[in-house]
Amino acid sequence: MSGRTSSIARKVVMALSGLFLVLFLAMHFSMNLTSVFSEDVFNQISHFMGYNPLVQLLMQPVLIAGVIVHFVMGIVLELKNKKARPVAYKNYNGSANAAWASRNMILSGAVILAFLVLHMSDFWLPEMVYKYVAAHPEDPTRYYHETVEKFHHPVRVGLYVVSFVLLGLHLYHGFASSFQSMGWNNKYSKALTGFAKAYAIVIPLGFIFIALFHHFNS
Repeated sequence: MSGRTSSIARKVVMALSGLFLVLFLAMHFSMNLTSVFSEDVFNQISHFMGYNPLVQLLMQPVLIAGVIVHFVMGIVLELKNKKARPVAYKNYNGSANAAWASRNMILSGAVILAFLVLHMSDFWLPEMVYKYVAAHPEDPTRYYHETVEKFHHPVRVGLYVVSFVLLGLHLYHGFASSFQSMGWNNKYSKALTGFAKAYAIVIPLGFIFIALFHHFNS
């Protein structure tokens, strides 16, 4: 495989893993949004996701693999890009050539990865301990109160808000450019780019709304 071909392949893998995570993010947002409107519905959905074998034994490992592939590939592409430009420009005005989000994808990605670690320690790890270590009996009514409890502390809520702002910036560039990486340059390109940018604004703002809603109403 030539260098150009391998570079294209890495970008395609990056785009595909990113699109997969975008789909998961939409699903996760839809589930979390129900907590604003109905405690019972949120509990029902959470219990189904938490005990369904297909979700736990197939979707969950695939999701974790997708996160790892996306972030590892992002680091690889960043290093390859730096290696391809070993001599720094003397007078380089980055903001004049590209938006902040596109110039700092690795930075925003690193912060998002740190946020994912926090999020997993807040929700996923306690869930694994509850089910498999402490071996508690099933309680389909516990999820709402456990979730709301996490949003009591203002520092944690602040971290969530900042992380979702950076996620929005990351998505604003990454989601739209993923279509280009996949070679989808056709009459629908403009509409796809518009959808991607709207998604990058609406979904992170939605997550911020959920966090603030539970913080101020708990």
